[in-house]
Amino acid sequence: MLDFERPHHPDIKEEMWNEVDKIIIEHQGQPGSIIAVLRKSQNVVGYLPVPLMDYISLGLNLPSSSVYGVASFYSLFSMEPKGKHTIKVCTGTACYVKGIKEVINRISNKYNMPEGCTSADRCFSLESVRCLGACGLAPVMVIGEDVYGAVKSDTVLDIIEKYE
Repeated sequence: MLDFERPHHPDIKEEMWNEVDKIIIEHQGQPGSIIAVLRKSQNVVGYLPVPLMDYISLGLNLPSSSVYGVASFYSLFSMEPKGKHTIKVCTGTACYVKGIKEVINRISNKYNMPEGCTSADRCFSLESVRCLGACGLAPVMVIGEDVYGAVKSDTVLDIIEKYE
């Protein structure tokens, strides 16, 4: 355990703090370890809230601005909570032409969740991506590891309900 006080955060439980401590201790004194520490800590907590980043900066003896700078630069990191299931919708040309915008609108309206956001119950996060590499299946949506092709706005909610 580290020798300074842990901040209070409603999403970070005691066992999570213990894991984060182990991660920090494992990487203390290793130059360039900030990405590894942030990635592993995000895997434990689910995202990187500011109090966690401040704690990591103390543990690694780095300025908070350095930790925040790395976390905000790389798209791998999220400073907002993510949903249990990530819905990725392709907004590439083929998917756009075949109606992915209507699919996105249907999801956003049902779950009150704009693109790039997470539903209030943290069940879903909605992300638009430029290409999923499945243009022949357009419009395409991925939930977790499951790929759905030829997605229609009138059937997309039936697909998503399986994950609730």
